[in-house]
Amino acid sequence: MPASAGKHLAMYNFGLHVAAYESPAVEGFRLREAANFEAAARAHGFIGRSGYAGEPGTPCWGEQVFPRFIKGSGFQTAPSSLSLWADIESLMAFTYSGVHADALKGARHWNVRQSWPPLVLWWVDHGAVPEWKDGVERFEHLHDHGASPAAFSFKQPYGPDGRPQEIDRLRIKEIVAGNAVGQGELLAHVLTLKV
Repeated sequence: MPASAGKHLAMYNFGLHVAAYESPAVEGFRLREAANFEAAARAHGFIGRSGYAGEPGTPCWGEQVFPRFIKGSGFQTAPSSLSLWADIESLMAFTYSGVHADALKGARHWNVRQSWPPLVLWWVDHGAVPEWKDGVERFEHLHDHGASPAAFSFKQPYGPDGRPQEIDRLRIKEIVAGNAVGQGELLAHVLTLKV
C-alpha cells in the first residue's frame, strides 16, 4: 500500500508573465499550454485539475483568486494552476520531464524572476477537491513561514502522515519512462514550437 493511501497531493503554482498573455513575448508559453494540459492528463498519478472561469470544458474549483504577489504587477490575472496527484513522485516525474520540462526551459523568457516559491504542495483527503483560495493561502504561508506539513515544496517534502518524506528517485525514473511512452507525439510537437 503506497504511503499516500487515503490522501491525494494538491499542487498550486503561480507566476507572472513579462507581458500580456496575448503578446508575442509569451507566445511560446501560449503555444505550449494545451500540450501541457494534455501531457498532465496522460501522466501517471494525475487525478485532475481545475479549469478556469469562463472557459469551456474542465470545471473551475471555486473562484479563481491570486496571491498578494500580483499586486502592483499591472495584471488582473496571472498564470497559475491547481491540480491533484496520487503522490509526490508522480508530480515530480511530470514536472521535470517531457512536455512540461520543455516548458520549464522557456519559463525564463516568459516569466518575471520570482521572489516567491514556484509552487506549494499539501495533502488532502481522498475525494476532497481544493479550491483556488486554499492554494493561495498555503502558497503565501509557505513563502512567509517556510515548509511545514501544511504547505511544502519538492525541496522539503512532507508525507501524508505529516513527517518529512524521502523522495523515491528510482520510482520517479520508472514513472518518467512510462509517461514518455504515452506522450511521445506531444513532446515531438512542442519541440518544434518557438520559444
